[in-house]
Amino acid sequence: MAETVLTNTGLDRFLELVGGAPEHRGPAFARAAEAVLGLLALRGADRGTGVPEPTPELTRQLLLEDLPAFVYVPPGELALYPAVLGALAARFDGSCVERIAAVVAETAPDFERAMHDPGNLTWHRWYASLLRTCGADLADPEDVRRRLAALDGAPLPDGARRADLMGRTALADVLLTEALTRAYVRDAEEPPPVGPLLTDHAVATGIGRVATALRDRWTAAGLAEQLAGPYAHYAPGPDAFPHLVLADALLDEHLDHHGDPSVPVPPPPAIEAGSVETDADTLLAAVEELAEEEFEPYGGEAPHLLYVVYQRGCSAESVARKAAEYEDWTVDPALEDLPVPVPDGAPGAYAVPPVPELVRLLGTPGLDEADRARLEGPARDLAAVLDRLAATGLVFRTGDAFGLTPRGAGTVRYLLGVRGVAAPDAAEAAAWPATVLVAAAGGWPAPVAARVLADRLHTRVDTAHAWTELLDALGTVHAGTSEAAATRGLFTVLDTTTAPPEALRAALRDPVLGAYALRALEERGEEADPIQVPTSARALHVLDALPAKKGPLESRRAAFDAAAAAWPGGSAALVRAMAEADRHEAERVLGPLGIALP
Repeated sequence: MAETVLTNTGLDRFLELVGGAPEHRGPAFARAAEAVLGLLALRGADRGTGVPEPTPELTRQLLLEDLPAFVYVPPGELALYPAVLGALAARFDGSCVERIAAVVAETAPDFERAMHDPGNLTWHRWYASLLRTCGADLADPEDVRRRLAALDGAPLPDGARRADLMGRTALADVLLTEALTRAYVRDAEEPPPVGPLLTDHAVATGIGRVATALRDRWTAAGLAEQLAGPYAHYAPGPDAFPHLVLADALLDEHLDHHGDPSVPVPPPPAIEAGSVETDADTLLAAVEELAEEEFEPYGGEAPHLLYVVYQRGCSAESVARKAAEYEDWTVDPALEDLPVPVPDGAPGAYAVPPVPELVRLLGTPGLDEADRARLEGPARDLAAVLDRLAATGLVFRTGDAFGLTPRGAGTVRYLLGVRGVAAPDAAEAAAWPATVLVAAAGGWPAPVAARVLADRLHTRVDTAHAWTELLDALGTVHAGTSEAAATRGLFTVLDTTTAPPEALRAALRDPVLGAYALRALEERGEEADPIQVPTSARALHVLDALPAKKGPLESRRAAFDAAAAAWPGGSAALVRAMAEADRHEAERVLGPLGIALP
């Protein structure tokens, strides 16, 4: 049917023109040509010569967007699609051939990656692939129906989730319908000499039916009808995923924190396998219940609570500390990410911790029993919200500590992942290249960064090569930016007692970490030559040791003066070395002390 839906694409003429070459014969080449010419025409390619003229822009869109969205390509046939573009370009002037060839060569790796990426699969593309593996004749709707009936359930490809395929299918449906509508309107406003792509009769039957016919032609005959009818449970739509509402809320939280879904959240230490979709629906039900008036004032904060505890690497958080934040109490930022001990057991009713523990949690001296009593009400309200979440089995609250259970960690990770947030598990993060992991870990709480960096080293048996890779990354990732100090600061969370001495000695000459490596060797009682440490590394070590925010300015200035007194050349030479090594951090630390940089 699809071959008659898109008319005047020049397919017959094109196949006749190129039919002399052996590589241009056969049904596979014809199928590739039908898809390429049809999609180019739909996207508005000039058909004045009788066939669509490819442009660099349309070629790039075809290879990287349209084919991965709409077309199933059997194994071994991927190269036919660029070949069709090359043969089509040859129908025009020589510059067209060169331009299209350049785009095809440039996009070839990304085209192949996009066609094999599980994240680009739609239900129709996936089932076409599955049916072909089962031996189905994809051009025979009756055979497609029989093979679907014989499937034992609906397996998923590796690396894909049902929600991913549903979302990609819904998007592909919208894109194809929009393309068909625009093509019809475009031809109606400016009728092309070769005739319209869509006949009035085809449009009268409904754009949706036209899209279905094309989808069948480009995947498997009759597949769309089967997946919309008797086998709809094989390809569930949005109604089967109510928990995506919660996924959207968690995405909003991530964007509020980082502004970019590609910024990774830290991996949990443990994830318990379960039915994540069912658990996500359960969690959504609790979140929606908490939005009711009886759970005010904190019931609406449930998505935030879930996100922030996951963002902590799933280490426990304090109810009292979180309640204090909501009540605008002063909380020492240096304590926000510290793990909270989880007691073995605690009474069911919530009680604010004793005053000394409250002082430790908030970092606020001078608190008394009156302050503790003032926090009791807000903390109990927050504990009630957490207890409702804990009833799902995905969250826990034990005394003042709360967090995600391993199953809850897996559920929140799933919800973040289905909305495109980079949410690795521990094994994935440990397998990342050192530069990628270091770039991410710089934004994680220090205890989490320590755990994940240690995992990376341990999976590589703490070899000298593994340590050197990591140390090199600490000195180069974000170099020259305002994030450089936090990145090299990750050295302090490493357990250097496990580092091979040769790796630390090699780092002595590093212009960023040399002094850090020297200190680590000295603390271990290892032989080290301080002469090898560059001036820049020594200046950075001094800069990083200066108090940047805490304490009165007088004491912070005294700390600088003491360091300057021991520096060759005095304060002017020290400031110059600091500014040359890391101007961003030097301005941040020295500016408040009234010290100008050269």
